[in-house]
Amino acid sequence: MQLLATAEQMRQLDSSAINTFGIPDLALMENAGRAFVDVFERHVPASFGKSVLVVCGKGNNGGDGFVIARHLANRGYGVHVILLCRKREPKGSAKTNLDTLLKHVSSRRSSIRFDEVLSKGKLSSVPIPTIVVDAIFGTGFTREVTGYYQHVIEWINASGAFVAAVDIASGVNATNGVVENVAVNANLTVTMGLAKVGHYVGAGRDHSGKVEVVDISIPSFLFKPEKNATLRVEALDVQRQLPKRAVSAHKNSVGRVFVVAGSRTLSGAPFMSAQAAMRTGAGAVVLGVPKSLHSMLVRKATEVMITPLDETEEGTISLSALPAIEEKVRWADVVAIGPGLSMNLETQSVVHHLLKTVEKPIVLDADGINAMEARVSILKKRKAATIITPHVGELKKLLNLDAEEIERGRVDVARSASKALNAVLCLKGAPTATAVPTGNVYLNSTGNPGMATAGSGDVLTGIIVSLLAQGMEPGAAAYCGVHIHGLAGDIAATKFGQRSLMALDILENIPDALNEIEGR
Repeated sequence: MQLLATAEQMRQLDSSAINTFGIPDLALMENAGRAFVDVFERHVPASFGKSVLVVCGKGNNGGDGFVIARHLANRGYGVHVILLCRKREPKGSAKTNLDTLLKHVSSRRSSIRFDEVLSKGKLSSVPIPTIVVDAIFGTGFTREVTGYYQHVIEWINASGAFVAAVDIASGVNATNGVVENVAVNANLTVTMGLAKVGHYVGAGRDHSGKVEVVDISIPSFLFKPEKNATLRVEALDVQRQLPKRAVSAHKNSVGRVFVVAGSRTLSGAPFMSAQAAMRTGAGAVVLGVPKSLHSMLVRKATEVMITPLDETEEGTISLSALPAIEEKVRWADVVAIGPGLSMNLETQSVVHHLLKTVEKPIVLDADGINAMEARVSILKKRKAATIITPHVGELKKLLNLDAEEIERGRVDVARSASKALNAVLCLKGAPTATAVPTGNVYLNSTGNPGMATAGSGDVLTGIIVSLLAQGMEPGAAAYCGVHIHGLAGDIAATKFGQRSLMALDILENIPDALNEIEGR
């Protein structure tokens, strides 16, 4: 897994390298500049030429920019450095590298041009670049971009240039990906030591482009994940976790799933959840639905065993269905509750009863989550594992949070909510953040905007409950399920396009996703 850092964690790593291990700040900056140019040369299309504008601020990000300018010049690029402050303002290692750069500039053989550019008028005289290196702010930036800096960033974004950001696109909060008003639109971000959380969440995803991590000589053992780590899940991580079937496997040994779902007006959700559980490898799936849906689903879902349940006048699961449900719970290894249940009050009472009494792992989704509004104490008291899969609106109601607060702090909110609810929590969105009660958060690396479609979450529920039934640990079943779901959506998008993507397309591409992960 790829360990991600917040701005503060990265500051502490830099400090340890310098103060504990005696690696000079100048050496780190030199390593950063050289490594940046190595990656830069691999990714910048030749069609953009060999003329580069390096835009530098006064801090250490600008200091990296000064080093980058020298290395680019040494490799045959024509380099124009513009400094957005007075030459006297950079301090420490940034100042040292500015002085070194200016000595290069003063040589008649130098291919570097240098200018202080302190006003809109002066900026307007700078030739429109084809390649820009953004070295303005760096990972410590947390505020709104204002004044002249805002104008510079808007000028870069309007230039049409290929933009390579140093560490993080200027204007992006490295900790949470928030962009207060404006940020550089980077095609490539070369980041130092570790990728930052802000590269992959919030608006930071849209501003980072391709993210490449480079080694700048911070001791690697400092990067070991500890409690409350944030990690990005990749295909190899899922491959390592997927359960292997024994040669002697039979349907009852590879996962028995019971899905409690559906209502008269919501018949698609139970079908998609149950089918997804089968497609992901569960040996046997029983689907409990209101009896008015039974005949239709028997014809539609031939591999799934359909159990008709007593229903209310509204066509939702009634309390009188509990004996039949409890019989299937005793048979099952794991239970999924929620897709398409409706908000009927009697059906909500069914959900409450099951969460109180079922001593097996439960995956709770959709109306199952909605039923827990003002009843979260039931979740907290459960002894067996619980996985919940809310989107922002559902989590907002469940914990009485502000939706904007959730999106701005997706990682930290997921982490705190998981601990508060004593449940593995998949906060669906871009990206889905899976948090476990011990504190780690796993960010997904697959998926696309086309998956924001009705029924997509029902498919996810089926995938997760299937992996859980096959013996995976709850946290791993959740984040691996999210990855498989996103990859199936990506494969489907290549066939149908994002705009035309439907939940059934995701369902039908689960086998291709699993084959790709397993290298078949």
